[in-house]
Amino acid sequence: RRKLRTDVAAAFPKLSAEQLTEFIPNKEELNVIKIYSHKGEAVTVYMNNKNPILFEIEKALYPTVYALWVYPDLLPAFSTWPPVLQKLAGGADLMLPGVVVPSSGFPQVERGTLCAVTLLGNRAPVAVAVATMSTVEMLAAGMKGKGFAVLHTYLDHLWEYGDKSYPPTLAPLVTDSAEKECAEDEEDTEGKEPVISFSTDPLQHVDVGDLSLKERDPCAMVMGKEELHENRAAETAEDANTEVQQEAEDSRTPQEQMDALFNQCFFHALKCKVKKSDLPLLTSTFLRSHMFSCCPAGQQLDIKKSSYKKFSKFLQCMQQQKILQVKELSKGVESIVEVDWKHPDIRAFAVPEGFSSGSAAQDSKNEDREQVYHAPEIIPLYGVSTKMVPLFQESGHRKGSILSSSEVRNIIINYVKTNELVDETNKNFVKVNAILCDCLLDKSEQDEISNLKWDDLLSRCLDRLQPLHQVTFFGQEPIVRKGNIEPIDITIAQRSSNKKVTIIKNLELYGLDPQCVANILQQKVQASATITPIPGTKDRVQVQIQGNQIHHLAKMLLEEYQLPRKYIQGLEKAPKLGRKK
Repeated sequence: RRKLRTDVAAAFPKLSAEQLTEFIPNKEELNVIKIYSHKGEAVTVYMNNKNPILFEIEKALYPTVYALWVYPDLLPAFSTWPPVLQKLAGGADLMLPGVVVPSSGFPQVERGTLCAVTLLGNRAPVAVAVATMSTVEMLAAGMKGKGFAVLHTYLDHLWEYGDKSYPPTLAPLVTDSAEKECAEDEEDTEGKEPVISFSTDPLQHVDVGDLSLKERDPCAMVMGKEELHENRAAETAEDANTEVQQEAEDSRTPQEQMDALFNQCFFHALKCKVKKSDLPLLTSTFLRSHMFSCCPAGQQLDIKKSSYKKFSKFLQCMQQQKILQVKELSKGVESIVEVDWKHPDIRAFAVPEGFSSGSAAQDSKNEDREQVYHAPEIIPLYGVSTKMVPLFQESGHRKGSILSSSEVRNIIINYVKTNELVDETNKNFVKVNAILCDCLLDKSEQDEISNLKWDDLLSRCLDRLQPLHQVTFFGQEPIVRKGNIEPIDITIAQRSSNKKVTIIKNLELYGLDPQCVANILQQKVQASATITPIPGTKDRVQVQIQGNQIHHLAKMLLEEYQLPRKYIQGLEKAPKLGRKK
């Protein structure tokens, strides 16, 4: 803790001795956790009061947004427009055209300086970034090009490790002319409202439902005055409403149109397709079976073409509006557990023309059979463990790097050839040097084995790497999870009166809704099927159906759902079909 305090003092000299003691307290609990970025980089995170306050990458310390909300002047700050936050949270860097130039001028920074990014009108930082050019270079470039490489933002995965609180409202030290114009526009429309008003709900100033700057963001009016004046002039003409509405629809970018389509299908599905008895409902099933069926003819939902990029981020935004609640009932698999059907947005939604709301219930009953299940693509991956780092560091990989089996094979082959370890007398063998000995041989083998066969070398290497797997569900981004994927587990249990039941677990891991599987099995075998909690687990369920139904289950999983046999465990317990004498 003393070393950490010294490192923080060196990294952030603006902190006073008193602030440093508050930042790194002497007696309060300080936890250290290690996480891995999407690129496989190891990140050390320091937690205080259940919130991450610092993160460390390659021995460099960076503050989180939680820390900057307490010490907003810790880093030189640059402001941007509120709608830009959505892009930054999605992984984009901050481009100079999106930076607001204050009347007092930019803070003087050099290339590589750590900076904070704030939203116009609020001094609370929403991102931590590194300047890619100095202040002089920014101005010389005419405020064009990439200005900041973003490391961490409000709403990202690191923020999710904390209490997920919203940015506080901190009044700006200097009011820009742009802010004054925004304030004047707000006063004209809202009377005695405050000049700068930020709700505790971030979605009021980051419009994730419909990124139409002209309608909802008052500050964006400064950017688009000419367009607004044209609209206002059009409103005074005949048939103004129709013309303005048509103009607004035509002027939307493809991304904004896809966002609007996702909103429409989302509310349509909740209002007409999903019932309370369907919950908990897998998010993948909700998208595939409910939202897709609400898509108008001639249009197609594609999350990658929206501003969200991931369906989980779209649902997170809906959850922040308190429309629904999403939970991870099993590791890496999210489900909708609660929906507020009394929410004003759901009540106000009108079913588009061409859809019959009266037939919604019947559609919902037939959805299981109408929708085609797409088996997920499962790829085994391997993470570089601490013991294996010496073997992989020559190829530029470090602890936590994620590799496929073919990449591991190529790295090992290149290592052997580069270090001339192929046995000259028998090329089927590889000579074991000091690094291979430490990484691949047990202590009892190190004095006995001097050569390894190629197959043995590769299998030993894969066995000593950390097992991972990547699952890609239809229409969604790939998900990387630790360990090997658990197979669908089928067991036979005996109940009272010598009755047998078939129990199926882990269906959610493969994108299968347990309730849907139970309904289909019940219809096929004409036996009672129920959903029951898995003993000893929290919020996980299993399907239980009367009798030994493994034959029917195998046909459904292998032939209809096209799941590979290696991911199904227990098919050998099917009853043997013998001839009656």
